[in-house]
Amino acid sequence: MFSIDNLYSLYDQFLSNFPKNTHGLVSIGLAVLLVFGIYKVLKRQLIYLILLIILLPASIPILRNIWGQVLEILKFLLSRK
Repeated sequence: MFSIDNLYSLYDQFLSNFPKNTHGLVSIGLAVLLVFGIYKVLKRQLIYLILLIILLPASIPILRNIWGQVLEILKFLLSRK
């Protein structure tokens, strides 16, 4: 089962490949790439997202949960040094 602790351990293993003084830059770079990826997906799929919200009101809590998890991952990436 996937948990956020597994993500943290994978991220720590990934950071161990870089020198300690570049961990901050790597974290910022990953956060920028994540935001850029989300932007590209939303830009391309915006009409489908709008239809999903209009046609399926139960999706709003799901989307809030996903957005909250994305924000938590971004906070984690930016807080690591």
